[in-house]
Amino acid sequence: MPRIAKLYFKTAIIFLIVGIGIGLNMAITRDHSVIGAHAHANLLGWVTMAIFGGYHALNPRKAERRLAMVQYVVYTVGVAVLVPALYLMLLGNMAMEPVVAAASIVTFIGVLLFAVIIFTGEQAATTISPAPFR
Repeated sequence: MPRIAKLYFKTAIIFLIVGIGIGLNMAITRDHSVIGAHAHANLLGWVTMAIFGGYHALNPRKAERRLAMVQYVVYTVGVAVLVPALYLMLLGNMAMEPVVAAASIVTFIGVLLFAVIIFTGEQAATTISPAPFR
């Protein structure tokens, strides 16, 4: 499995743990005011990153590209900043609103980079197949 796929799966499971932790905290305290952070940790962190990892596992040539690692870093930084900033904002710290906005833009740029990865062709094969016999 390509390194980038493994990174995505490892990062995804960390976000699942964070998302479940937020969910457990909401259940225990009966305060669901941070449900948006819970949803973002699970959907942008766990689900989307697992899908990105699965795509790269199925497309190892694309996973080897430098763009794949750039996209991983951009997207991961965006989500890693977005989730805690959104959590704090939803608890009432409105000073986090610009951080949430900036992190959302970075996350979106990561998604756009993934779209570039998907829509660009694979690198040309380095071997030339022999001509068939006639």
